[in-house]
Amino acid sequence: MRKILVVYGTRPEAIKVAPLIKALARSPHFDTVVAVTGQHRQMLDQVNSLFAITPDHDLNIITERQELQGITQRALEGVSNVVAEVRPDAVLVQGDTTTCFAAALAAFYRKVPVFHLEAGLRTGNLYDPFPEEMNRQLVSRIAALHLAPTATSRQNLLREGIAAEHISITGNTVIDALLDVATRNRPFENPDLDRLAGRRTILVTAHRRESWGEPMARAARAMARIAQRFPDTVLLLPAHLNPAVREVLLPVLQGLDNVLVTAPLGYGDFVKAMQASTLVLTDSGGVQEEAPSLGKPVLVMRETTERPEAVEAGTVRLVGTDEERIVREVATLLTDAAAYAAMAQAVNPYGDGQASQRCVEAIEHHFGLAARPADFSPADEGQRVAAE
Repeated sequence: MRKILVVYGTRPEAIKVAPLIKALARSPHFDTVVAVTGQHRQMLDQVNSLFAITPDHDLNIITERQELQGITQRALEGVSNVVAEVRPDAVLVQGDTTTCFAAALAAFYRKVPVFHLEAGLRTGNLYDPFPEEMNRQLVSRIAALHLAPTATSRQNLLREGIAAEHISITGNTVIDALLDVATRNRPFENPDLDRLAGRRTILVTAHRRESWGEPMARAARAMARIAQRFPDTVLLLPAHLNPAVREVLLPVLQGLDNVLVTAPLGYGDFVKAMQASTLVLTDSGGVQEEAPSLGKPVLVMRETTERPEAVEAGTVRLVGTDEERIVREVATLLTDAAAYAAMAQAVNPYGDGQASQRCVEAIEHHFGLAARPADFSPADEGQRVAAE
């Protein structure tokens, strides 16, 4: 039996690895050990609880106002110690976080193969998103197996010289997690969200490091103007816990009756809020994959995206952090039914709910335990996911 050490530290990572951890547990070939860094503490714990995952190792590296060099140092040292203790046959990491990079480097230093979940996403700009773009490029140089979510991701890896036999197109495991949670049909855990009933809602998320400061201030001013212009519409902002985010966003939005600021939502409530929303305004990566699956237009407050598939499909649009453009684009979707309908297509090029199983089969193939799995290929009209 091969031992797989799965390492993650943030909420987005937890959401995407959770269905894969469950799928690995169903395979007779693998013994899965879970280690978390705790790069995001409260939000990470909530996702683990939702998916009934109990980590075997918890490094708890979080500190107040933590900086990148400190996160990297503590994660590298902590994961290195876990690798030395567990002696795994491979270390599996997800995405592009500092935890992902540090864990991959720790495995490399111990000469343990690295499996990279959600491999091959690229913007081509090392500082946008920062530091994620560099993190994922560095992990690609280390990884022995690249679990690419889409054909575009595979092409990115091939252009960088990664051999085709080391890449599998799996679809994105976030869709597996989304489908699981979206069909649970539970009431909101946060009673404040009951205010959304029967009201047009814009779900807003903002936290990207490259937007800190003036770019985020421009976005905040845009949100305030939207709230004032459309008093019948609720802006729901689950505010990130980082003071660098809250200190910019919250003062601008204070006192606006139709702006509902909450603590970060548990993933169950977040999925339900996406289902209840009219549109999504975000700088998040994963939301660009999830919301289109629910038929929700997404306006992305970034200059670039490593997820071009939904942009090409027309369900996601880059609007940057220009105040005037954000207001204009949101207003168009709220007032122009044809423009809204053109984006509100439940088209999902990212997965069909079977990505985790494909990942397991790709890992089995890597170890010579099974045939190579067929690559994920969305239907011509896109994978459709019910929004109800």
